[in-house]
Amino acid sequence: MSGVLVLFGGKSAEHEVSCESAATVADSLTAAGHSVVLVGIDSGGGWHLVDRGAGPLVADGPPASLAVPSGILEADGRTLGFDVVFPVLHGPFGEDGTVQGLLEVVGVPYVGAGVLASAAAMDKDVANRLFAQAGLPLARSIAISLDDYHPDTDQRLVAELGLPLFVKPAALGSSAGTRRVAEDFELPDAIATAFKFGDKAIIEEAVTAREIEVAVLDGPETSVPGEIVAADWYDYEAKYQDDATGLLVPAPLGEEESDMVRQLAGRAFEALGVRGLARVDFFYEEDGRGFLINELNTMPGCTSRSMFPMLWAATGVANTELFDGLVRSALR
Repeated sequence: MSGVLVLFGGKSAEHEVSCESAATVADSLTAAGHSVVLVGIDSGGGWHLVDRGAGPLVADGPPASLAVPSGILEADGRTLGFDVVFPVLHGPFGEDGTVQGLLEVVGVPYVGAGVLASAAAMDKDVANRLFAQAGLPLARSIAISLDDYHPDTDQRLVAELGLPLFVKPAALGSSAGTRRVAEDFELPDAIATAFKFGDKAIIEEAVTAREIEVAVLDGPETSVPGEIVAADWYDYEAKYQDDATGLLVPAPLGEEESDMVRQLAGRAFEALGVRGLARVDFFYEEDGRGFLINELNTMPGCTSRSMFPMLWAATGVANTELFDGLVRSALR
């Protein structure tokens, strides 16, 4: 078996989700016989050696450092050996190619998408362009940059996309910074909110549809689809804090619809050049355009209430086999 460095935490809004996901990954890898070293990244970017213990993972403990370019990990006055890195990091400064670039520089294998695919998937504008080029179905959207935005832009956006619409940062996850806009006067404030998280925003038509998700592994191999049932739109609170949000696994779809969305998920995985794992999210207009790609996540959540492990469990792949397989794939 291998020594696995599990990185978690980070500087993004999804810090707590990463900590909980890492606990699932670490426990599964330990059960599979791997030796696990846990390093938490705090909200300021500092690295810390973490003892698994019995409680929730917290990104604190003795300072840790990964030397460049040697790739030597030191913490608590000693050198810690490992064979592969599992970066359980969500959002910016982890899922966007930055940490992947660091690992490429030090020359160590790691689980998940490479630098280019990670960066492309995180930037929804770039991802949408690549999906469109591959002939994949999308909702209508417009990308705007901070430098090009001016008040007259609002009129064009409403004219082209209608109301209601959604405004979201182009490079963020878990619906952080996303606003639903029902009236014209709400648009400037929603765009200003999106620009607090980066210099590009996505303005997207509101789609009345079911929300379907598919998990993907190298191959690509796809899981049975699942469905999100939220009281309102699927924002950060609905994803992680609202007990009223329902997860239907497998999704109540016919065989033809299930096969179709799984095929689209595999094509999306290939269109961005992803490796390792992903979760692809869709809107499903039953009486309209059918399945529309919403986004692809290159390091999906792995908590006890996350779709990615639930979908694979329903497909017949338990957590121990799932995460062990990802480590073995990275080493290959």
